[in-house]
Amino acid sequence: MLIPSGELRFGSAAGRWVIAASVLGSGIAAIDATVVGVALPAIGREFHIGVAALQWVVSGYFLTLASFLLLSGSLSDRFGRKRLFGIGVVGFAVASAACGLAPSAGFLIAMRVVQGIGGALLVTGSLAILEASFVPSDRGAAIGAWAGLGAVATAVGPLLGGYLISAASWRWIFFLNVPVAVVVLFVAVRHVPESKDPSAAHHIDVAGASLAVVGLGAVAFALIEGPGLGWSSIEVVAALALAIGALGTFAFVELRSPQPLLPLGMFRQRQFSSTNAITFLMFASVGGAFFLLPVQLQIGSGYSPLQAGAALLPVTIIELVFSVRSGRLASRIGPRLQLIAGPFIFGASLVLLTRITDGRGYVVYVLPAMIVMGIGVATFVAPLTATVMQSAAPEHAGLASAINNDVARIGSLIAVSVLPAIAGITGTTYLHPAELSAGFRTAMFVSAVGCGLAGILATLTITNPERQAEPSTPYAHCAIDAPPLRVSIPEVSRED
Repeated sequence: MLIPSGELRFGSAAGRWVIAASVLGSGIAAIDATVVGVALPAIGREFHIGVAALQWVVSGYFLTLASFLLLSGSLSDRFGRKRLFGIGVVGFAVASAACGLAPSAGFLIAMRVVQGIGGALLVTGSLAILEASFVPSDRGAAIGAWAGLGAVATAVGPLLGGYLISAASWRWIFFLNVPVAVVVLFVAVRHVPESKDPSAAHHIDVAGASLAVVGLGAVAFALIEGPGLGWSSIEVVAALALAIGALGTFAFVELRSPQPLLPLGMFRQRQFSSTNAITFLMFASVGGAFFLLPVQLQIGSGYSPLQAGAALLPVTIIELVFSVRSGRLASRIGPRLQLIAGPFIFGASLVLLTRITDGRGYVVYVLPAMIVMGIGVATFVAPLTATVMQSAAPEHAGLASAINNDVARIGSLIAVSVLPAIAGITGTTYLHPAELSAGFRTAMFVSAVGCGLAGILATLTITNPERQAEPSTPYAHCAIDAPPLRVSIPEVSRED
């Protein structure tokens, strides 16, 4: 028998089942966002495709994920969190199986787009379920467990993906999602209580969501296809015109909607706007670097897929160890120092990454950059998310965090779309080690400049809040792919 929503305890068997469903559900979405990068060289070789198609393999997923994150929260509140979570699981599993069976690059890209919709339902649904299922005093502990276990899943993703690619085929990184999804659906049906928000608005901003998909898709098309088709080609010009029209209309619709998908009035708060601008710059740098790094390691430096996946582990390990400590430090001294230092540290790691084109040795050429990158991520991510939450009104805290997550996804989408062209990595350049290495160095320097701009913006705009009598709660997160949708984690007593 299911315990009613809002009455679960963290240490109970029923509570552990709900956490397991949430972690596994959001975990497969998080893993999929990171593991595909390791598979890109193998996918490119099998389908004989250029960089533009590989960009779409990644961007197609980010496009719908970013576009539907906010809408999926509204849908879950109105129609049921468990129901929408289950739909996300099924959709993600079916799309994953289709990706694994893809007969062509075009079919793979189309299924990645569908995966992104399922991923949006999984990510928002998993957190909404935790918020609604547990008693208020145990929600922080439940979210903390979700964040920590989700981080472990994300860390394992590239390593597991590298092994599957080396031992079998890139297709297995998608097939593996199917049995996990079956387990998640079984656990959710049996153990997760249904919940809805009785006060949720009946108006769903479908127009806003549709315009966001069209606008972002048109931007991505123009940026990805521009170098190949020519910036003056009718297709690219039409895409840019469509993007301007759709995004302009989106802003108009959101300003007039009684229940907007994206309340633009929130951006009138200076700290909220500047923190989201820093988020965009930083996660554009992160997304661009992690799109090209696995390709460079395999084709430019001669690593196997397994070695390329393992090469990234130090970043996540350092992040896991120090992120909560970083959040606690920011709660004591304010976020300003870390939001200034973190981007510059991360930018330094990208400059160090240019050394991997000089030799193959991991300890000499790769590991130093991974250590500095991990320190940079641990320094800025938790304070960044905390600042977003604190700069919005308390009743908008969840929405503020969701917007920040979306901004991070859009930053990654834009970077993956435009960075290879800026670096001169077009067509089949990525298959030639010398040309790829030259472009990779340029891309890392460009991304480092983005980090520098974020650090400068933080210096000019971020202020520390007035010191509170009680320290604010620590913050944790589950991946460098994007900030969490909900992160405040109160201390938990031993009795809990």
